[in-house]
Amino acid sequence: MNERSGLPPTIGRLPRVVVVIGHYGVGKTNFSLNLAYDLAEAGRKATLVDLDIVNPYFRSSDHAKELEAAGVALLCPQSAGTALDAPMLSVAIDSAVEEAQGSEGAVCIIDAGGDDVGATALGRYAKTILKAPYAMLYVVNALREQTLQPEEAVGLLPEMEAASHLRATHVVNNTHLMDATTPEVIVHGVEFAQCVSVAAGLPLLCTAIPKDAEVGGQGTTFAQLEQTVKSGALACENPYFVRIYVKKPWDA
Repeated sequence: MNERSGLPPTIGRLPRVVVVIGHYGVGKTNFSLNLAYDLAEAGRKATLVDLDIVNPYFRSSDHAKELEAAGVALLCPQSAGTALDAPMLSVAIDSAVEEAQGSEGAVCIIDAGGDDVGATALGRYAKTILKAPYAMLYVVNALREQTLQPEEAVGLLPEMEAASHLRATHVVNNTHLMDATTPEVIVHGVEFAQCVSVAAGLPLLCTAIPKDAEVGGQGTTFAQLEQTVKSGALACENPYFVRIYVKKPWDA
């Protein structure tokens, strides 16, 4: 893995179990992958649980080889990368959560499916998750249909909480357009996420900003955006510079 810009302090202070939820297409999986890679690189014993049984196109399990090479353990509900059947997998996920809860330096990241349908699969592990402090990150994206207004994003959250039997603890702003992201997009996303944060009564954990995966290539656009944020010219609370691992099917 390439050298990274580092995690925002807010992420470094999260509990050992981190659940990522949100509306379809807000970028939960790409955010979860960045968390897993970055926490592993920071020395944490990271496990990524792919519970997104709803979306067949954007799956953490599609990155099994890369995750293994980075030292991230992967658990997923389908057979890809594992010989476990459903009952055994359920036990394995409970065990991964319990190991993270009881082991200094361990972390378990759960990439849940979209909306209340995806959160239902998460609910089967709620009793185990609730045994110790956890974070449930509500990822929002101001550019996604059905959540173009802050109140729409806030309105979806109770359904996910009810289905998962867990409560959200933070908001994550994941508003960007990959390599087409502009400062104006970031500003719009920050304002949107701040409104969601206030209305939901949850702190805004970070704002995800795309960062080029390689030095050179298309790096100029990303570098300029990063410099604009780091210089303070663009007000952004707890920026988290993320790489785009999840590509659209037609870009793969």
